[in-house]
Amino acid sequence: MERMPVGILFLILLSLLLYLGIGHRVLDRMRLSDRAALLIIGAMVIGSLIEFPLGPKLTLNAGGALVPVAMAVYLVAGAGTREEKVRALAGALITGLVVYLLGTYLMRGLKEPAGRYDFLEPLYLFPLVAAAVAYLAGRSRRAAFVAATLGVLLGDLGHYFWVLKNRAPVTVSLGGGGVFDAVVLSGLLAVLLAELVGEARERLQGGPETEGRPEALLEQLQPPEGEERNDKKK
Repeated sequence: MERMPVGILFLILLSLLLYLGIGHRVLDRMRLSDRAALLIIGAMVIGSLIEFPLGPKLTLNAGGALVPVAMAVYLVAGAGTREEKVRALAGALITGLVVYLLGTYLMRGLKEPAGRYDFLEPLYLFPLVAAAVAYLAGRSRRAAFVAATLGVLLGDLGHYFWVLKNRAPVTVSLGGGGVFDAVVLSGLLAVLLAELVGEARERLQGGPETEGRPEALLEQLQPPEGEERNDKKK
């Protein structure tokens, strides 16, 4: 019996937390409603079973690639400032480069097929590295999520070109398999890191920093108009 992918387990756990009313503050900052978040989670879980052939040795996983990319486009389009958009996209490029280099040279090794650091589990190492790099580059919750998820996918795309160049006898599933887990975990960890650091900064300074910040960005720090959260009703 095959084990359930770690990414799907985390998505199911996340959906339960949202159902119980946990995580509303983060969703508000990302401009997502509970219903939208649950629909995205459902689309990722169902989409993880769907593969589209794209070319030689390459397929695309709907849940691990199409849905995260669509969500990233939505978040970038709704970013508060041009700087946030630039940081999100630049962060994705930086994260993708780090993930690619980590997987190609550090984990595999320069000469040894098994890799010099094969004892490290990529399933956990890649998301941790991607989340940290994505947060440092993106800083905001939205930008960190975009940088982490797109960065992992870009790293996977780089791996595909490595496969073609070296004529490796494998087929790359863009966003599928272990990469699906890495996309989910890196996105969640990046947002969690941004939330923890952001919350700590806000508490230290007595609330969100407002001086000198664009009005459009300040408006997005508030919950969507007309939307009431379960924890506010209690």
